[in-house]
Amino acid sequence: MALSIWEALAVFAAGIGAGTINTIVGSGTLITFPVLLATGLPPVTATVSNALGLIPGSVSGAIGYRAELKGQRRLVLRLGVAAAIGGLTGAMLLLALPETAFETIVPVLVALALVLVVLQPRISARVQRRRARTGTVTRTDGGPALFSGLLLASVYGGYFTAAQGIIYLSLMGILLEDTLQRLNAVKNVLAAIVNSIAALFFLFVADFDWTAVLLIAVGSAIGGQVGAKVGRRLPAPVLRTFIVVVGTFAIVQLLLR
Repeated sequence: MALSIWEALAVFAAGIGAGTINTIVGSGTLITFPVLLATGLPPVTATVSNALGLIPGSVSGAIGYRAELKGQRRLVLRLGVAAAIGGLTGAMLLLALPETAFETIVPVLVALALVLVVLQPRISARVQRRRARTGTVTRTDGGPALFSGLLLASVYGGYFTAAQGIIYLSLMGILLEDTLQRLNAVKNVLAAIVNSIAALFFLFVADFDWTAVLLIAVGSAIGGQVGAKVGRRLPAPVLRTFIVVVGTFAIVQLLLR
């Protein structure tokens, strides 16, 4: 589909915004998806084009957080398996299920994730006190609970992607002992895996708009670097507040769709 110059600029700008927001917290799809729909693309085509276009942004954001990824190779590899399986499953569901299949449950998931993000310091402290009393050894990989949770979150990510980063951060924040910035770095890698796996599947079986893909790809790559520079400088309380603000906006957007 041919885009006017103004539509092309809007898609490009949305790509920059999405890449920036995705790297800091997630939910960038809530910027690009409505813009793609406004240009006249059908919902599924817009979703597929968006997933393809956001890959460079995810990779760019992960590279921007490379310092925070040091020492986390084993964790990333383990959770990356869950992200890959979930992303492929979600991509398949996008083409098999009705477009409205996830609309009811998604706002609930995001709201629950936000509550966990807000309560994460208290929950983590309580878990640590309990472990100290019982002598339980802390697992550095989050155990089966984190693997399973991220697998399910990645299914959703492969299906739509909006706010998947918030869900990732809430799960890892509860089940892993690490700083929010280092968890954010892992989140960016997992998002890149989900987007890439889903996009490879879409390349062979789904319709997409190459113009939209390229505009979002270039924009999101730029945004990924911007997001990394901004996000890495935010103190944990500020980053947590930003996550809640963006997540609340995401819920409102999803409910109004």
